[in-house]
Amino acid sequence: MQTQEFDQLKTTDCRFCSLVSKANKEDPIGTAGTCDHWLIMEIPQPWPQDIYEKNLTIKALIDFFQEVTLKHKINIRPILIAPDREYSHPGFTRVLYYYRPAKLFCEFEKQEFVVPHEQAITLVTAILKQSIQQPNNLSEFQQYQQQTSHIRELMVCTHAQVDLACGRFGTPLYRRLRKEYAPAAKGNLRVWQTTHFGGHQFAPTLVDLPQGCLWGHLEPEILDLLTNRNGSVADLHKFYRGWTGLTKFEQIAEREIWTQLGWTWLDYLKVGKVVATEEVLQGQEPDWAEVRIDYATPDGGVSGAYEARVEVSGEVMSTLNSGKSMELKAVKQYRVSRLVKVESTASN
Repeated sequence: MQTQEFDQLKTTDCRFCSLVSKANKEDPIGTAGTCDHWLIMEIPQPWPQDIYEKNLTIKALIDFFQEVTLKHKINIRPILIAPDREYSHPGFTRVLYYYRPAKLFCEFEKQEFVVPHEQAITLVTAILKQSIQQPNNLSEFQQYQQQTSHIRELMVCTHAQVDLACGRFGTPLYRRLRKEYAPAAKGNLRVWQTTHFGGHQFAPTLVDLPQGCLWGHLEPEILDLLTNRNGSVADLHKFYRGWTGLTKFEQIAEREIWTQLGWTWLDYLKVGKVVATEEVLQGQEPDWAEVRIDYATPDGGVSGAYEARVEVSGEVMSTLNSGKSMELKAVKQYRVSRLVKVESTASN
């Protein structure tokens, strides 16, 4: 561990895991997690640490959600958002559902509903059934469906009851985005407070939908570039946790491609594959992986693929949770040691 930097933290405030992670220059890339569906629901604050057990509306859905994710192996990321004075409607619950539309894709498809509170459980149950391609009754909610596919949603974790860092660093970042950037977008951007979606040590951390990218260790001066995309992608390099349409080592390779190609890369349809990896014991992280990322433009006019080798570049000390007594552990850091462009064989 970089002792001098951590010692400086101990003299100020080392209760926050994200300060330790940032001081030791932990790279957030590859920590976004992978998902094919996002299920997002309005639930008023306060949010206790065990909100999924204590809230009666959510508790009624837990058993079916676990069946969908564990038995049917459907990769769904659940998030709760706080109602907003401007966006929300008294007596109604907002539910946003995003799903992977195809093998190659660049952003998640969206369905949004604002339903009476008493119908929220029925709606979410129908969405879960749809995710496993079971018969459902979504048509009965058509009158509540919102035409918001043009709206970009920025979701910032402020769930202090799960980890102090998310409240301490996520809340002011959320407030700035909500106050300055959302109004300036003239109806094309909404900003929300969310419950925990992973990665306390990277607070403040943010989800950008419908794209599905995750960001961490965010700083106020980078918000303009992140929201308006009016500068060099390379300046976002150290804040990027990855695109959730890919797995860990694919995310690491994808950042390198994006850095080289610039903002146009976001519009390319993509799919990734780990071709080979070092064999390790369960629970251990390999030192290297070979990955391939196929891509195509939306009109199919341009297509190709990149092959990359991702290798360990070193270790840093980090901690997963904030508190007075934090357990430090070594975390492998990776780099792309080889990146070559090849012909594509993927299809939509």
